[in-house]
Order: sequence, then C-alpha cells, then structure tokens
Amino acid sequence: MKILLVHNRYKIHGGEEVVFEQERQLLERAGHQVLTYCRNNFEADDYGGLRRFALIKNITWSSHTMDQLGRLLREQQPAVVHVHNTFMMMSPSVFAACRQARVPAVQTLHNYRLFCPAANFIRDGKVCEECSQHSLLRGIRYGCYRKSRPATATVALMMAVQRRRRAYPDLFIALTEFSRQKFIRAGIPAEKVCVKPNFVHPDPGERTGDGAHAVLAGRLSDEKGLDTLLDAWRQLPNRIPLSIVGDGPLLEELRNRATAMGLSGITFHGRLSREKTLEMIKLARFLVAPSLCYENFPMGIAEAFSCGVPVICSRLGGMQEVVENKRTGLHFIAGDAADLARKVLWSWSNPEQMREMGKAARRDYEAKYTAEKNYPLLMAIYQRAVAAETAAAPADAGVGFSLSRG
Repeated sequence: MKILLVHNRYKIHGGEEVVFEQERQLLERAGHQVLTYCRNNFEADDYGGLRRFALIKNITWSSHTMDQLGRLLREQQPAVVHVHNTFMMMSPSVFAACRQARVPAVQTLHNYRLFCPAANFIRDGKVCEECSQHSLLRGIRYGCYRKSRPATATVALMMAVQRRRRAYPDLFIALTEFSRQKFIRAGIPAEKVCVKPNFVHPDPGERTGDGAHAVLAGRLSDEKGLDTLLDAWRQLPNRIPLSIVGDGPLLEELRNRATAMGLSGITFHGRLSREKTLEMIKLARFLVAPSLCYENFPMGIAEAFSCGVPVICSRLGGMQEVVENKRTGLHFIAGDAADLARKVLWSWSNPEQMREMGKAARRDYEAKYTAEKNYPLLMAIYQRAVAAETAAAPADAGVGFSLSRG
C-alpha cells in the first residue's frame, strides 16, 4: 500500500514527533511505500512586521499547503493519507486537498485542538471545556492560547473556518477510550472515531533492579503539573532522588525554584536522546506523571511500561485508563501535592510491591503496546477509510458531519 504521512512539526520535539517517526518506520518495515509531507513551525519566524498578517491567513487556511499537497496527491496517488498535526503552518486545508483528490484521510488526535484553542482543555491550572460546551468566544475572552487574546482569536478563527468548510478527515484515531468519548460528546460521530494506542519500538527490555530514583520524562510546561511535583517533593520527609528529563518553557524557572526550595535531590537533565531517556527510566523505581490536563496517552507512560517501571499519575484523562491503580501504578488527585507526596513515599518505602506493579506494567506493554500489536490496528483503520472512500459518492466524500458550535 502507498501511504502518505502528513505532519506539521513543532519547535520543541515531543511525543507527536516520536509517534510520527515510529509509525513511519513500522509501515516501512511491513513493506509499504511510505511518503511524507512535512512542514515546521520554525517557518513562522520568517513572518515579521506586516507579514504577521499573512501568517494569520496561513494559519487559518493555507493555500500554499493546499496547492503543494494537492500536486503531491495527484502525482503519487497514495491509497490513504495519515495526518498527525496541521498546526500551524499547514492549516486544515490539508483535508480539503485530500477531498479534492478523492484520497481518504485519517487523523490521529494527539490533543484537543478541534475543540479547544489551547488544545488541552485546561485554564488556570484546572480542566476547562467551555469552548466545546458553549462557544469559541469563551477561549478568546480568557486568552487561553499563549495567554493572549489576539493569538487565541487567530486559533479560534482557524477552528471556525475548518468547521464552516467541513474540512475533516474520513476517520479519526483517538489514543484512549477516554479521549474517544470526549471527542464524541463534543460533536464527532461515534462511527468516525477509532481507538489505537501509542506503542514503543524497539523493545528496550525490562529493567533488572528496583530502581534508585524517581523520574519524570516529558515537556516542561504549565499543564504538566510541575508545581505540584515540586511542592510534593518539599513535603517528603526523606530525600528521595528525582530525575527530571525534558525541555520546555519552564525549565529554567523550575531549576531556580527547586534551588530556592532547597530540593537538592532533584536533578534536571534537560532534553536527552530517546536512548538515554529510556536508560534513565529503566534505572527508576517509578515514573511520575503529574499532569493537570486530559493527557491522551503520554509516550513517557508507554516507555515506562516497556521498561517494566510502574507509574504514579494524576487520576485524570487517559492516564487513569492506561495506568491501573494498584496494579500497574498508583493514582493521585490532580493538583494535590500532599496526596502525591503520600503516594511517592509509600512507593519508595515498598519496593517489593512496586516491583510487582512494574512486572504488571511490562505485561501490559507486551499485550497492548508493542509494534506487533499496533500494526494490525493501524492497517484496519486504513482499510476502513479506503473502503468508505470507495463506497462514497464524489460529492459526499469526507464531509459526513459538521461541528456547529462557533
């Protein structure tokens, strides 16, 4: 099968880039002809002065992307297009190009940007779904994207144009059943949302010891609950070593705060290669995921499971679905530093129980999150999209629903 993968890369490397690359390699190993069409948000740096107005137009609806992608579709004629991210240099015009070429498209929903300008259903450190329940004007009023009303208005305009033009894929891929239900309640027809989790390849192998530190691995940004993490560590009676792996806008601020709080047991490693990150996870007794938002399926959790490392996570979103409380890890109340401190202290003090949870996490990885388990799920989604496109009349292809909230 000839497959075109589409992805707009972010400035900071994250889980979406890992998933995009892993799925590309998975398809190539299986013998498929894989094409890629990628853009990069660093392109926005070239838009200065009055050209910023051209950037707003591009974010809302990119004629350049539509022309480029349309030409590629006509020349290569792939069987299916798999979209990961279109924000911000591509725009939803990607789906219009697919519709015009009559090539079926699927999209992995890595976040909630279809319904939330900030993409994560969070405002002021708490879950907020007002834009999906009421109107996109709520997000503009609050300035949810980058804490800026003008920036939020640009994203909201993009979302409104996408809805008006009904520029959507034929099928969506949610990463957990939790997120699938959120998308359905927000307006996507149930029959158009499939569930396929992330996976980890190659298999890093199970850890051999009990771990000598706790670890957090991921993007260091407001929604990740990092203030809760530091506050919890300050409350611990013992100095439990914590390794923080990752980059992001809060890195220096967190370093300074940890120093001011006297948390000498916390080490910030910055961004590491994937191999070194996995090594750091394998040396941990447990991984901490303290996010305040509805995470879909963090790669850090999947990687911890692959290493046989249990996870302490917020009782929130897809995390509580992936991590089974008291079997593959522990849940704590999101944003509650005291509850997190209690769970961390218990976990550190009970290595035998954590060892058993780690083994259960590894069994879950082998049963659900390997490349071999993931491949047939992905192919079934592609084949379903192709079959639907073949059966559809030209005028109906790709426009089977509309999101009416403005």
